[in-house]
Parts: sequence; C-alpha cells; structure tokens
Amino acid sequence: MSFETIFNLMLTETWRSLYMTIFATLGAYLVGLPLGVFLCITDKDGIKPMPAINSIVGICINIMRAVPFLILAVVVVPVTRTVMGTSLGYQAMTFTLVIAAFAFVARVVENSVKAVDKGVIEAAHSMGASIFQIICKVLIPEAKPSLILGAAISATTILSFSAMAGILGGDGLGFVAISYGHHRGQRDIMWIAVALLVVLVIIGQSLGNLLARKIDKR
Repeated sequence: MSFETIFNLMLTETWRSLYMTIFATLGAYLVGLPLGVFLCITDKDGIKPMPAINSIVGICINIMRAVPFLILAVVVVPVTRTVMGTSLGYQAMTFTLVIAAFAFVARVVENSVKAVDKGVIEAAHSMGASIFQIICKVLIPEAKPSLILGAAISATTILSFSAMAGILGGDGLGFVAISYGHHRGQRDIMWIAVALLVVLVIIGQSLGNLLARKIDKR
C-alpha cells in the first residue's frame, strides 16, 4: 500500500473511532447519569432510601457489567439490527457501544456522587430543598470534577470497546489493526493503528484531567 493510501485509511478510520467514542459516550451518559444518581439517592444512606429497588437495579447493572463486551455485542445484534437497520459499520456499532457502556457509566457516576460531602447535602436538606433541587444544585455541581474525570475514564473504556468492535464488523482503528494488520499480515499498519489508539487515549485522559482541575474550586 502506498503512503497516501495508508494515510487516507488511517484518517478515515481515526474519524470513525472518534465518532463511535464521542457519540457512544454521550449516549451512555444519557442513560448512565440519571441511573447512577438514582442508585446514589436510593441507597440505604441516600437522601431517599429505597433498598429493595436499589438492590434490583444494582443487580441488573452488575449483570450488564459482568458480560464481556464481545459476547454482549453478539447478543444485542438483533436489537441493533432492528433499531439501526444493520449491525455492521461504525454507526450501528455506536448503538451497541451505548448498550455495553451505560452500566459502567452508571457505577462511575454513582461513585462520584457518593463522594460529595454529606454535610453539604444535610445543609441543603435543612433549608427545605427538594430532592430534585439537591440533585441539580448540590450533588451534580459538587461532584462535577469527579464526574469529568469519570467521563474521561469512560470515554477511554468505550474507545477500547470500539477497537474490539472491529472483530464484529465495526469500523475504526480496531478494524484496521485486525483486518489489515492481523488477517493480511501487514504489521506496519497494525502498529500504526495501535499507536493512534494510544495517542487518542492519552489526549482524552489529559484533557479530562485538565478540565477537572480547572473546574475544581475546592
């Protein structure tokens, strides 16, 4: 393969990896953020204890997290095909990544929110704040630096999932490493794809750390 062909291939597949990572992270947080907050406030020490429901939801999330990504991706193929019209390609795989990642995100959010100083929560409660106000004006703002760090970790995890998705017909750098590097024996292309994945992880984590430090006013 010529240099121009390799360059265009890497440029296209890097964009597809970023597309899957960014939109899958957003989708996972649309589901995982409220779910994580719910787990926190319904805990036995939360502001609205609901131990039975909390346990049921927690068990379901643990089951989702326990299933390896590749197995889960295969299991949800019929769902992906129904919703997206196909189970192949980076756009369809983005939907699969949301399903695979939202449980992980929920636990990350739960741990971040649980770290908020209980004294601040009690002060807001004593001033007559409702549960919704405590969530929106106390829990989320106070946990914001930790939530941003958690988002960076979640995004890098989803990026690694997207790389594995190459085995199942997903696009992206994982697809390049597997299809060209492994199946066709083009090791140089495989190592370029791996290097690009490492660079994306480092950039994503560094940006998350920087943003968290700027927001943290403690």
